[in-house]
Amino acid sequence: MGILESMGRRRSYYQINKELPVTAEKIREVVEQATELTPDAFNMRSARVVVALGRKQDVLWDVIYDAFDGKVAREKIDGFKAGAGTVLYFYDEDVVRNLQGQFPMYAENFPLWAQQANGMLQFAAWTALRDLEVGASIQHYNPVIDEAVHTLFALPASWKLIAQMPFGGIAAGPEPKEKEDIAQRVKVQT
Repeated sequence: MGILESMGRRRSYYQINKELPVTAEKIREVVEQATELTPDAFNMRSARVVVALGRKQDVLWDVIYDAFDGKVAREKIDGFKAGAGTVLYFYDEDVVRNLQGQFPMYAENFPLWAQQANGMLQFAAWTALRDLEVGASIQHYNPVIDEAVHTLFALPASWKLIAQMPFGGIAAGPEPKEKEDIAQRVKVQT
């Protein structure tokens, strides 16, 4: 399958379950590969990832629900909890600060570049999971959940949470994607 075909299959799957079509080991391998292969500025390698599976998956989404003190519907949280796992994406602020010190002319850009690399990693992992017939979506419950997530996984304070990707077996697919006039967003000039 070509990369553009894979990208076209990657969508937000909200109806997921714990029935993975592949092993947890295969999920780990794909996430590790995506993390290793995703480029970033100055080869900074600032991305950090936690994969929550099994009991940790369930506890994670209960902790997220509790962090919002009921302000997010239980049904919505339970939809993500129903998945087989969640990939949590971070970048390490210590790595960014170190490079800011080494290259002061670019200091203000390193947080932006770390975010860009993290976005590429999220997309790469999401697309690779879909190639395995695993459904996923990207969620952004941070910064409300930051402290609870750091405590749950005993993470360094320097790891800045960027996004959460619940994944699982595909219980139902998304609606067809509406076609757009791409010429409104892409201009080619010669």
